[in-house]
Amino acid sequence: MKLWQGRFDSPIAADADAFNESLSFDKKLYKADITASLAHSEMLSRCGVISQEDKTLIHGGLKEILSEIESGALVIEGQEDIHSFVENELVKRIGDAGKRLHTARSRNDQVATDFRLYTRESAKEIIKLLKNLIRTLITIAEKNVSHIMPGYTHLRKAQPINCAQYFNAYSEMFMRDAERFADALKRIDVMPLGSGALAGTSYPINREITRELLGFKNMSQNSLDAVSDRDFVAEYLFACSLVMAHLSRLCEDTILYSTSEFGFIEMPDAYSTGSSIMPQKKNPDICELVRGKTGRVYGHLTAILTTIKGVPLAYNKDFQEDKEGLFDAEKTVKDSLAVYTAMLQAITLNVKRMEKAAAEDFTCATDVADYLAVRGVPFRTAHGVVGKIVRYCLEKGKTLESMSLEEYKAHSPVFDADILKTVKAKNSADSRNSVGGSSKKSARAGIRSLKARLAKLPE
Repeated sequence: MKLWQGRFDSPIAADADAFNESLSFDKKLYKADITASLAHSEMLSRCGVISQEDKTLIHGGLKEILSEIESGALVIEGQEDIHSFVENELVKRIGDAGKRLHTARSRNDQVATDFRLYTRESAKEIIKLLKNLIRTLITIAEKNVSHIMPGYTHLRKAQPINCAQYFNAYSEMFMRDAERFADALKRIDVMPLGSGALAGTSYPINREITRELLGFKNMSQNSLDAVSDRDFVAEYLFACSLVMAHLSRLCEDTILYSTSEFGFIEMPDAYSTGSSIMPQKKNPDICELVRGKTGRVYGHLTAILTTIKGVPLAYNKDFQEDKEGLFDAEKTVKDSLAVYTAMLQAITLNVKRMEKAAAEDFTCATDVADYLAVRGVPFRTAHGVVGKIVRYCLEKGKTLESMSLEEYKAHSPVFDADILKTVKAKNSADSRNSVGGSSKKSARAGIRSLKARLAKLPE
């Protein structure tokens, strides 16, 4: 039976009923719905709106329903939505007492509360997955803090960098993601229950009791806004989108660095696939799938922003479109974080290849310009001198490291013997001691900073 059926003489058309239903996806909210109903009925009882006897029956029935759903004994089916399913099942079991559960609430504030409860727990789970990924990246960084690799701009070798600094860079991205979800929790963790359909309720309820029972940090302050606010869904999906953006960037690096042309990373067999025709192939399909799935999460963010952009106050059925996108984005993000973390734990770094590459292609050219500038040559003049040195090396088949002191002095009398140490890639990387720089000292400081911030994230 429809919860709203009393006003109608004839049943809803079959095709309209099928189009209108949401049980096929909102059944994921069963636990949140029952949790909120337990708190609501407890509050009603304490406020004298329903009797203690009715509350006892309601609680017993709801707990029984929850237990049977979780054991598989009760299948969620045959109703318009999860809220109708739970309420009708309760009435079937305990009779009129079950009909009193919906006193002083509407499906509008009910569904908003259920969805916030669900999203709150989901955000916490994603934070845990992000923390695990960051810990994995930190472990890799700690193991490789004494190694260097090429740093790139425009996908061209730029300067030697510390290997740990590279992995710390991704840790910083994912740290921002975790902090963003933690911050979003402030706005997710707001209880709408007690707002009714849109105008509140005339029953003598106490929303503070319900807020405390459900563990919400705050309660909504305007019933019109409370039942029609889906900002928290958009914010959650925005946070998911940035997680996927950062994962996608890491995917691209992993794909490139694991090619034979780079050879910096050896992909584990357990997270690679082969070709049906080319026996030699070892394909980074996990990376490519995560990179590909990023677009679908972006799509869900665009969809919810489009849904809410023109909806008048207060609740409208448009808001039924808030859940499927979030559920899909949630699964995509959780799966991507879990599989990528596991894969990273199994990769092998070819540090010799990385260090060789870091010393090639004039990556220490900036160090040579800085060498001259520190000794009084205007930087722009020094830049021009080094440009000529690079051209000389290209013509003579030399590198900055293979040039003699005499060759350096031929380009500028300012050069002295210590230039031959300056152009070594490891020295170049280790000379950059600024906060966040590429020296071992800075990389270790970065690791300590990440660990300290990691400890402050919600459990």
